[in-house]
Amino acid sequence: MTLAGTVVTDPARLVVPASAAIAIAGRETKTPQWRTIALHKPRGVVTTRRDPQRRTTVFDVLGAAAASLVAVGRLDLASTGLLLLTTDTQLAAWLTDPGNRIVRRYVVTARGAVTDANARRMEQGIDGLRAARVQVRKRSNRETHLIVELEEGRNREIRRLLQGVGHEVTRLLRVAFGPIELGTLAPSAWREVTRDEIERAFPATRPSARSKGRSSSRGAPG
Repeated sequence: MTLAGTVVTDPARLVVPASAAIAIAGRETKTPQWRTIALHKPRGVVTTRRDPQRRTTVFDVLGAAAASLVAVGRLDLASTGLLLLTTDTQLAAWLTDPGNRIVRRYVVTARGAVTDANARRMEQGIDGLRAARVQVRKRSNRETHLIVELEEGRNREIRRLLQGVGHEVTRLLRVAFGPIELGTLAPSAWREVTRDEIERAFPATRPSARSKGRSSSRGAPG
């Protein structure tokens, strides 16, 4: 492999793919153009590129528009709503890092009457899981409508939290990922998200902020 024309043999050598000129066996690698999109993931679609059970994936839904994109986290099969996809793997890693505490907001319907006390239990934590905020919007003996906010994207977290207080989720719609909202996107529809929109929503992802973070980490005591 060569980096900017110089042969590199150290496999641990760190590079920034977006700005490095890399060639392997004499052939220059091409970095995909920066691109991020917001998709309204429909129900019954899996968030993976290939599914061994041959179920429809978000990449099937997007078709040619999915080229070089990776999903930012996941939504499970029965969940719907906002899913970000990007060609920027550093951005995807930053957005899904639990330490950055990016709030995901969901509109949830659960069977039965979820009490205020159980909503508080979900915020306090159940079996190692915890919601950042739970708001009961409407409640009846038949079902309860809630707004649930998470700061981590753990597997089936909301379903497991509500199961922990004795309720089954019947509808789960993600309406926001940080300041980026689903808005009026219909199921299976998507829109472009500009770099400026990402950097305004998440200032720490700006190139200058990333460089500052790397410099600070190099100077920090180990």
